[in-house]
Amino acid sequence: VQLAESGGGLVQAGGSLRLSCAASGFTFDEYAIGWFRQAPGKEREGVVCANSDGSTYYGDSVKGRFTISVDNAKNMFYLQMNSLKPEDTAVYYCAADPTGGLDTDAVGMFDYWGRGTQVTVSS
Repeated sequence: VQLAESGGGLVQAGGSLRLSCAASGFTFDEYAIGWFRQAPGKEREGVVCANSDGSTYYGDSVKGRFTISVDNAKNMFYLQMNSLKPEDTAVYYCAADPTGGLDTDAVGMFDYWGRGTQVTVSS
């Protein structure tokens, strides 16, 4: 299993970014996928987790602003981030795991991780 993020960058508050995760070695109907983030001096936190049964969980701080989506044909999944805030500044990681029933608290359960991409939101 390999994961690679792209699409990070610098954006003004209120703006949008779309992160991409190129995935290989698994299929989305078998694995849970997720996006996590880590700000300086803080623990890694769950942004969104989507299970193979279709259940999807968003962190409270991003509900209504962020959306996860999947392109099965391209083996890619995405994080659309709208109405960005300075507190969204972090390194964002995509992750995958064969275990089902995961939610955004399951950061320690994911076995496979990308290297991360920096998102900086200026005020």
